[in-house]
Amino acid sequence: AVHPFIAHTPGELVSAFVVPLVSLIYLFTIDWRLTLITLIPVVLAVALIPLMMTPTRLREQKEFDGAMGRIASSVVEFVQGIAVVKAFGGSERAHRRFLTAVDDFVGIFSRLVRGISGIGAGMQVALSPPFVLLVVLIGGTALITGGSLAPSDLLPFLLLGLGLTAPVAALGHGFDELQAAGRAVGRIRDVLEVPPLAEPAHPVAPQGHRVELRGVRFGYEADHEVLRGIDLVLEPGTVTAIVGPSGSGKSTLVQLLPRFFDPTHGSVVLGGADLREIGSRELYRMVSFVFQDVRLLRASVADNIALAVPHADRDDVIRAARLANIHDRILELPRGYDTVIGEEAGLSGGEAQRISLARALLADTPVLVLDEATSFADPQTEQAVRRALATLGGDRTILVIAHRLETVADADTVVVLENGSIVERGRPTELLAQNGKFAALWQSHRSAI
Repeated sequence: AVHPFIAHTPGELVSAFVVPLVSLIYLFTIDWRLTLITLIPVVLAVALIPLMMTPTRLREQKEFDGAMGRIASSVVEFVQGIAVVKAFGGSERAHRRFLTAVDDFVGIFSRLVRGISGIGAGMQVALSPPFVLLVVLIGGTALITGGSLAPSDLLPFLLLGLGLTAPVAALGHGFDELQAAGRAVGRIRDVLEVPPLAEPAHPVAPQGHRVELRGVRFGYEADHEVLRGIDLVLEPGTVTAIVGPSGSGKSTLVQLLPRFFDPTHGSVVLGGADLREIGSRELYRMVSFVFQDVRLLRASVADNIALAVPHADRDDVIRAARLANIHDRILELPRGYDTVIGEEAGLSGGEAQRISLARALLADTPVLVLDEATSFADPQTEQAVRRALATLGGDRTILVIAHRLETVADADTVVVLENGSIVERGRPTELLAQNGKFAALWQSHRSAI
């Protein structure tokens, strides 16, 4: 929306103003009175412009933008979900949502057009050649009759007077683009004004990689908390598994460790230092993560794996790929590790997840966060990944969200979340013996299997 105003409007305005300005100067040298008379249509058209900027018109323009956005959203939603709609016979409902958005747009657009059509028509009449010529002829005839203007001097006004309306016509045509650009700049400003997570003025280096969550509370919205008073210690050399029903806050909890968010209350401490006191560069040398929503760059497989360690040797990259059980699949690609993902080859969800896991393993950070890192993996791959984590464990601090029993059984500590609070914690065998929430989840999972 901003592009046309920046790229095209300045040139169009210059071309629209230069020639009329030169003409106006020339006409003033012939007769200033008839020049002012010739400008009457321009003045009338300019006088109508404020009527297009009343609060009602501006409100209708905002409603128009919103209606356009709803149409776009409904189209994208329908296209992306077309397979589900076809499979479950919901096409009528999906179409109805789109048609509702279209009807809403038609109503708003019609109201907008009705509001400005009279003003636009008035400007068009004032700037039309017949009206301009009529004004010039009436004014010129009066001056010629009075003997103050030679008949031959009327000709330049008839020829050049029409061009004096070009600037106003250009402004009229560019008015919508100008308003759209202004509203777009406002939306861009709203995004840019969202405060980023603050970097510490004097960064503190963590001493070790013991992780503590102290009274952590967090909510994406002020009136709804997702995490409520989380107190948790992750000791080096241990694997902590987070389990719980959907919506209990598991993914939100693990995203606090790489500081994707800051807690609303409480603190997340790494090596004795609050994450807010650790510089982001130092933090990501300490913490690596693999999430469900995998993102791979349009780059070679090797570059994707070595994202955190750009100068890693190819042997190290291959070793990480072997540990993530993706090495053999990479060799099947057209150019092996040099294959560009997204151009020369595509990867399945499970394969992309293993690339992401290899990336985290190559980073070799003391804290590793896994959010269902093997959710797309087959049993053989998951077993290989579990062996890799066991091999690399050492004194590494590992936090993992897990649903599969095998992953939970390997953990040193299991933490059960419910409604954003810790309801149980302990070793898997201890929690099973308590016959509480974890035992119920375990039994439910076994029954499903």
